[in-house]
Amino acid sequence: MVRRLRCSFCGRSEADDNRLVAGPKWVAICESCVRLAAEVALPSARPATGDLLVTGISELVTNDSRHGSRLGVIDEAALAIRRGEVAWTGPESRLPARYRNLPTIDCEGRAVIPGFVDSHTHLVFAGDRSHEFALRLQGATYLEILEAGGGIRSTVAATRASAPADLLSSTIERAGTMLEHGTTTVEIKSGYGLDLPTEIASLEVARQVGESLPIDVVVTFLGAHVMPPEFVDDRPGYLRLIEQMLPLAARSATYCDVFCDYGAFSVDEARWVLQHARRHGLKPRLHANQLGDTGGVELAVELGAVSADHLENIDESQARALAEAGVVAVLCPTASWSTRLAQAPGRLLWDIGATVALATDCNPGSSFVASMQLVIAVACLDMGLTLDQALWSATRGGALALEEPRKGRLRVGDVGDLVVLDSDNYRHLGYRPDQNLAKTVVKQGDPVVGSFARSPEPA
Repeated sequence: MVRRLRCSFCGRSEADDNRLVAGPKWVAICESCVRLAAEVALPSARPATGDLLVTGISELVTNDSRHGSRLGVIDEAALAIRRGEVAWTGPESRLPARYRNLPTIDCEGRAVIPGFVDSHTHLVFAGDRSHEFALRLQGATYLEILEAGGGIRSTVAATRASAPADLLSSTIERAGTMLEHGTTTVEIKSGYGLDLPTEIASLEVARQVGESLPIDVVVTFLGAHVMPPEFVDDRPGYLRLIEQMLPLAARSATYCDVFCDYGAFSVDEARWVLQHARRHGLKPRLHANQLGDTGGVELAVELGAVSADHLENIDESQARALAEAGVVAVLCPTASWSTRLAQAPGRLLWDIGATVALATDCNPGSSFVASMQLVIAVACLDMGLTLDQALWSATRGGALALEEPRKGRLRVGDVGDLVVLDSDNYRHLGYRPDQNLAKTVVKQGDPVVGSFARSPEPA
């Protein structure tokens, strides 16, 4: 008899029992999860030392401006990592002898960049909203879908109905895909529970992802995403519930975010949430000016928020205000691309001197994207950034948006997170947007994903 089995890891792939690897009690795993496990688990099964020498680098992007440009590119380079930190960078011809006996990766003429830092995601969710993509193609707007009971509220219903173990396995799978594409640090928000138990469970899932994969996770509480259906006619009641959530959220989260926009929360409501969050040690971030000019930028400046995210609807004076206040502008070009909204003025923000970060905004509705490589391409083609600006924003900019000063850069003392590209120059990131160019991903000096070769340990 042929059985129909569902993958016990991702919970989505289903096939006849002769197509899935099955174990006791018909516990099964699909081919894609086997591949993910092999890429993540097998390299990490090797002794992790945090010591590595990377040679044969055609172009080393350091993001260290002391090398003559913002990207700080070193040609014909090598890089040494000791105990997880960058110990030396420079032309390979000048490599000090003391690093030559480290375990070695020979890039064979490939480019190396810092690991991507994805500073805005909504990875913890259940359900499917592919039908909304079809609705948008027929002309429906983001707000129309939300007001009809779809959008975020649709995902809230599915997430509330999902077991925490299922949420964890699906979130690990998505984060694993990001890691395969070169993301070494990711911010993960809650926001699809909008009740106390599911919000706190979502934050715990986000925290556990960082314990399950070789990827650093920064956790953000987004209880103020939209008004849940049971509180649509009692907005003050939901704010009181958020007040109860905050001390529990602070156990797992570093930041508190609010969606301050049409169909979500007003400026006064957002201010109230973020001020209360600060009392519990949660630092402010904002979804601002995505759907309209609703005062989110001004609130971010007023509160000294770490970042203001989306920013599709800002003018030059607002861009200058962000730059002068030191609020990082986190832009999500694939979200605008998918929802058919105008792109944020990324080039204007750059020219004015704002700190710009790029992020996937990975979520089930408006940007089901895991690859920062695709984000870079869309930022160049649709937003007007140069490739150098986009790459810096996807690495160093993301690190600054998460207050991680030793990430997104390869300077002595920085964290040894990097990506070996399957290309001899970094410009292929925008040039080949449909291909995953991450040949090897290194996390704190240990190769964790992809093809790599260590030279034999010295006798």
